[in-house]
Amino acid sequence: NISFTADKGEVIGVIGSTGSGKTSLVELIPHYYDATKGTVCVNGVDVKATDKDELRSKIGFVMQKAVLFSGTVRANIKWGKSDATDEEIDEALKIAQIYGAVYEKDGLDTVIEQGGANLSGGQKQRLSVARAIVKKPEIIVLDDSASALDFATERAMREAILSLSYNPTLFIVSQRCSSMLDADKIIVLDDGKCVGMGTNGELLKTCRVYSEIYYSQFENEEGAYE
Repeated sequence: NISFTADKGEVIGVIGSTGSGKTSLVELIPHYYDATKGTVCVNGVDVKATDKDELRSKIGFVMQKAVLFSGTVRANIKWGKSDATDEEIDEALKIAQIYGAVYEKDGLDTVIEQGGANLSGGQKQRLSVARAIVKKPEIIVLDDSASALDFATERAMREAILSLSYNPTLFIVSQRCSSMLDADKIIVLDDGKCVGMGTNGELLKTCRVYSEIYYSQFENEEGAYE
């Protein structure tokens, strides 16, 4: 019984405790599995009736666990777009706030060990974001993919994505209210059910689950983000 619309260019937050169904919800968008009831549409077309490769070419999905391969930064980013130019890769690195760290080493020729063993958690997450956005997808899904970033870096990355000229729709899945304070719509999940939907300000007044999460994280800053 979860029903919502995400318009082009909107920011949609999805929040809830571990196991509440956040990832399950957003994984319906690229049709990783079927909805047992109801319909999931992208651009007005049921995802079940859309060619999966065509559908997923429109979506940049960053998983909770960053997956990198042994090889160069360039080769890893090209998994997102096989014919990406160095300029396109550099632009994606800048948006993902990882450009400086890459060029402090050997630039796009910097070698990544299997699984990104020679990188920090935050670096792995930011490279995964760069790989997802290098193809300029219409829809970007960040599934708890900034959990290892400090608030300032996460905000800079989010603002860079929102400033993209082609105006993608952005889904932010997180357990941190700070990740979605300015979202157009926040979906609050609890044990697989939608228990609230609205802006940060609306949910603070109407959704107990959301307000409990919010005030547990900002207990000394009440009102600072309302």
